Amino acid sequence: MSEADRGTGVPDAVGELVCSGRGCRRPAAWGLLWNNPRLHTPDRRKVWLACEEHRGSLSEYLQVRAFLRDVVPVGELVQSDQGGPTP
Repeated sequence: MSEADRGTGVPDAVGELVCSGRGCRRPAAWGLLWNNPRLHTPDRRKVWLACEEHRGSLSEYLQVRAFLRDVVPVGELVQSDQGGPTP
């Protein structure tokens, strides 16, 4: 992924650090930063969380749609105080 694709966006805060894969409850290891340019401002970074097993499939889903902007270790993300998903 190029620097131009990454942009300077700040990721949304995340709640519980659990994989976003359907039905998965494993601890997240990665934050997949994405943006739908038809819905979000260019600097907005939504976050999906991924365990090691689902990192590839979730990344591919976002990449095919040209939404994936970056993948970062979960330790680099800001966690919300509420522990739940952010709006």
